[in-house]
Amino acid sequence: MTSANGLGDLMRDPDEAAARMNAWAQGLAEKAERYRAAQARTEEIRLTSANTDGSVRVTVRADGSVTDLDLSGRARTMPLDELSAQILATMRRAQAGIAAQVAEVMQEEVGDEDPQTRSLLVDNLRSRFPDPDAGEDDEQAAAEPAEERPRARTDDDEENNPW
Repeated sequence: MTSANGLGDLMRDPDEAAARMNAWAQGLAEKAERYRAAQARTEEIRLTSANTDGSVRVTVRADGSVTDLDLSGRARTMPLDELSAQILATMRRAQAGIAAQVAEVMQEEVGDEDPQTRSLLVDNLRSRFPDPDAGEDDEQAAAEPAEERPRARTDDDEENNPW
């Protein structure tokens, strides 16, 4: 009988070593397939939000990008600054549901196998797409004209701006 603790024991029994390596490779292949399935399902996610009067409706993907923007006839009567604010607020509300949807997919496809990776992914999505209705500070910022609102400079600014 061989010990599971030592590499030397495996080297003495090549058949057991091969069996363990095959089991390990099979486990990795199965894990990779679960992650591929999670990725495919995540790519299908679409979240839609509408403003309170239904004049603005926005659909987003799991990466936050807008796939559809519907404006009703009522939107034509809005001042442009109000319409812009309604579009952005509605988009942010749709995006705020991304983390929960991705977490659900990850739980169904990967389960509790890799909680650290799932947590990092979901926490990243929550920070990128926070709930705009969670705090009054967000509402105040949305009410301020854009030119008066200070904007934090990010690393992306330097990478994407050649000037």
